[in-house]
Amino acid sequence: MESLHPRIRLLWIVQGVIYAVILGLVLLAVDRWALNVPTVALAGVVFGVFVLGGLYAVRLYQVWKFELQSDALYLERGVITFVETAVPFVRVQHVDTQFGPVERLLGLSSVVVYTAGSRNADVRIPGLPPERARDLQDTLRELAVESEADDAV
Repeated sequence: MESLHPRIRLLWIVQGVIYAVILGLVLLAVDRWALNVPTVALAGVVFGVFVLGGLYAVRLYQVWKFELQSDALYLERGVITFVETAVPFVRVQHVDTQFGPVERLLGLSSVVVYTAGSRNADVRIPGLPPERARDLQDTLRELAVESEADDAV
């Protein structure tokens, strides 16, 4: 099983900080215009979200794994709800490599595997170095074409 790049933890921690800041701003607005929220409660909630977000990011990194098996891409992930996914190569429609501005800043990319069958049936593998993402994209493409040819026979 292959793990994600360690820098993905930083991306997830930054996302947690953003959520904590947004929650803090919402609570400040509620305090200002609706209810009187004690400052200690406000700070405690925001700090709690910040700490839980950091712990969540670290734990998610520990459990997020993927592997190319003989007939499928296999993924394990999740903290509260653990999810195991097997994506048969024969179901792969196309594969994209994506990287947003924050990912680019951290030198990370994501691979998105789109599958046949259901709407929004896609699998995302975040936190990969760009070279590894491109290699994985090419490998998945080749395996999908091979499995399609094998399935047609």
